Amino acid sequence: MHTPPDTVPVVIIGAGLAGLTVALHLADTIPVVVLAKRELTEAATAWAQGGIVGVLGSDDSIDSHVRDTQDAGAGLVDEATARFIAERSASAVAWLVDQGVPFTPDDDGPLGLHLTREGGHAVRRIAHAADATGKAIHDRLLSQAKVHPNISLKQRWMAVDLITHRHLGPDAPKRCHGVYALDIDSGRVETVPARAVVLATGGAGKVYRYTTNPDTATGDGVAMAWRAGCRVANMEFIQFHPTCLYHPQERSFLITEALRGEGGHLKLPNGDRFMARHDPRLELAPRDIVARAIDFEMKKHGVDHVWLDATHLGEAFLKEHFPTIHARCLKLGIDIAKQPIPVVPAVHFTCGGVVTDLDGRADLPGLYAVGETGYTGLHGANRLASNSLLECVVLGRTCAAHIGASARSAAPALPAWDESQVENADEQVVIAHNWDELRLLMWNYVGIVRTTKRLERALHRIDLLKSEVLEYYANFRVNRDLLELRNLVDCAELIVRSALMRHESRGLHFSRDFPETLPSSFPTLLIPPVRQA
Repeated sequence: MHTPPDTVPVVIIGAGLAGLTVALHLADTIPVVVLAKRELTEAATAWAQGGIVGVLGSDDSIDSHVRDTQDAGAGLVDEATARFIAERSASAVAWLVDQGVPFTPDDDGPLGLHLTREGGHAVRRIAHAADATGKAIHDRLLSQAKVHPNISLKQRWMAVDLITHRHLGPDAPKRCHGVYALDIDSGRVETVPARAVVLATGGAGKVYRYTTNPDTATGDGVAMAWRAGCRVANMEFIQFHPTCLYHPQERSFLITEALRGEGGHLKLPNGDRFMARHDPRLELAPRDIVARAIDFEMKKHGVDHVWLDATHLGEAFLKEHFPTIHARCLKLGIDIAKQPIPVVPAVHFTCGGVVTDLDGRADLPGLYAVGETGYTGLHGANRLASNSLLECVVLGRTCAAHIGASARSAAPALPAWDESQVENADEQVVIAHNWDELRLLMWNYVGIVRTTKRLERALHRIDLLKSEVLEYYANFRVNRDLLELRNLVDCAELIVRSALMRHESRGLHFSRDFPETLPSSFPTLLIPPVRQA
């Protein structure tokens, strides 16, 4: 029995900026279902502090933004993609303003906005809402989605796997038809047909022990697309944000790039500034350079953190421009107006992902990936600060436009989820143990500085973990922890295999065995086996 096309929704997996942008642009004409595996407020977007790029000022230009993106991306940025997104940055920011996002105002600024500057940018071009831009954007768009009659928001629902032509028989045309989704509260896996599926699940930061990412960042979209037969690219380029707060009570709190953009200084415990030894741009060098510099100085001097000193900026300025950071640090006994902030690098962003075009289309018809889940060539070997939120809005809009313009067809009958051969899990501790082991080995062997031997050791252990996880998956009913671990193991393997393929050091990938940067290079492309399960 086929389902009439007008009643089949677009299913969006992920309720962050990318997913909500797609949903809000589609919902006036097409029913939309948004799945969030935790609470709706827990998307990574809400954790973004700095802001969103907008080429708005009279001192700025599309060419300047493209150059900065290419420079940060260390020779692997697709120029056409960077230009496409830069050209649409002003309209993306204007759309958010129209939605009522409360950006920090400036009567003399373009669109009445205050623009700040971050590392790698030639000029001030970052629209922001104090130092909690992501939360301001996410709160506003989520409030609109909640009241839209054509958007169904399902929290605590997690995608298990995509439903594709492989589930329909050997002669079925290649296509994504929906998703198997776990209702976490009931434990039931439902069959959810879809006119199109949009992967907007964010990155894979939780594959590492220390990360600025929320608990949702387990690489779900990348892993599901890979298992469904889609290509992924550039997974070796994992961005370590240079400045994560170093404190036993706060392991994931980001100290925004904008604090350095406004004049914060990186220092050793003895008070010496050190960035001049690493890059003439000092604290405003791109993130990969600053993170490696901090890592080098920590190892050289045997210290477990460095200092970010903003005391010279003054208490009034810090309270006005960085109220979230000021308040959070003060609760921990750190007055940033009087004391430097202890910081360390931590995993922040996945520059690679599911290969898509500029409409978000993946290799499988009916499947899209937007935001950190996707790979378009924008970020190259290192993402430029605040290009992430911009990418979510620009490609979220083009993705929605493509889905809206695509021909509708009746949805085929889809097979139900089969759990007749499994039983309830007996030892949840196995999942917790394997999760901890995976994150620790990735941190120790696949970190800021890599060697071939470390990568090979990591891959060997990942292969063993993968076999254990798949055996567990085959024999027991699924739950969120198991599904996340399964996805993280897949992403870890993709990261390590990509790193082993790159015989040079470039951007976020630095190898002691291949310390030079080749004169020319190409993205790392992984193609799944023909019969990938």
